[in-house]
Amino acid sequence: MSTFRGLTSRRPFTLLGIVLALLVIAAFVLVALNASSGTNVPYQSVVVATKDLPPRLPIDGAALDIKRVPVPPDYPAIYFSQVSEVKGMIPLVTILSGQAITSNDVVKASQALGSQSQYLPIPSGYVALTIPTSEQQGVADYIQPDDYISVIATVQLGGKVASKTIFTNLHVIRVGTNGSAAASGAVTSLTVVVTQCQAEIITWFLSYAALKYSLESYQDYLQSGGQTKDPSCPSVNSAQGVTLQTIQKAYPTLF
Repeated sequence: MSTFRGLTSRRPFTLLGIVLALLVIAAFVLVALNASSGTNVPYQSVVVATKDLPPRLPIDGAALDIKRVPVPPDYPAIYFSQVSEVKGMIPLVTILSGQAITSNDVVKASQALGSQSQYLPIPSGYVALTIPTSEQQGVADYIQPDDYISVIATVQLGGKVASKTIFTNLHVIRVGTNGSAAASGAVTSLTVVVTQCQAEIITWFLSYAALKYSLESYQDYLQSGGQTKDPSCPSVNSAQGVTLQTIQKAYPTLF
């Protein structure tokens, strides 16, 4: 009788041990199934960043590489497979080194708008200035981005009318349209790269004289290398303002 009671008292522990063993076996099976399903995810060659890529700067092809990563078959097609597809595009956010680049992170330079657009190509020490133009004023809309122009000022003072070229080799980086002109494609503004000193002088002439632009031959500015650094105005802090006396001293033949 005592032996029977001992077996009966140990039976719950035996059953508990069997249950625990079954749970352990089930856990191993689940892990094995998950591992097996993970290995079935296909790998895809995608473009990744080899260094941190800041927003608004065109992506250099040297900062890109191809890496194989697991991509589920039903995953949206947001990755790039060739470096040439991403080179020159503009990051909308900071892309970290080693990160796969997706179509949500970048846009083409032609599509970059607003606060997240690419930086304007302004050299150090220069500024961008937008000046008005029209068909007669701006070479019948033939002026395009990356052209170089000269600026002619015409002044009427005391019954005297005089014209003079006040600047040459101004780099045009953007052309713009506005209002109804946009539908016809007519250019209404030119954004040019100038020193801050030149910006003050052009602003004065826009207020008190008339400006006209001539389009320079591409052969001339390609051979000369375009704009050169102005030692008299090396930074935006070099501008000291202009008055009528300043303009008369700089361009005496106009007065």
